[in-house]
Amino acid sequence: MFFNRNWGCGCERQMPQMEQPIMEPTITKCVEKEFHHEVQHCCPIHTHVINKHIYTHTYTPQYTCDEENVVINNDCGSCSGLAGMPGNMYGNY
Repeated sequence: MFFNRNWGCGCERQMPQMEQPIMEPTITKCVEKEFHHEVQHCCPIHTHVINKHIYTHTYTPQYTCDEENVVINNDCGSCSGLAGMPGNMYGNY
C-alpha cells in the first residue's frame, strides 16, 4: 500500500499548485440609517390691534315756545262816515 511514496528518499513532496482566486461579482449590501435633526424656525408674529370707538349720536329735541300777539286793524275809513249810521255807539258827532 505504501509503495511508491518515496518516503525518506530526499525527494521533495510537491504541493499542488494554487491557482489564482476567481473574483466573484461584488455583492452590494444596502444599510439605511436615519438621522433625525431638530431645526428651529423663528416665525415672528405681530398683532396690530385697532380700537374702534363708535359714537352713536342721539338727538333729543328740546322744544321751546313763544307767543306773539298780532294786532290787525281793519280801518274801514274815518269816523266822520259813521256819524249817521244807525246802531252807531259813538253817537252823532
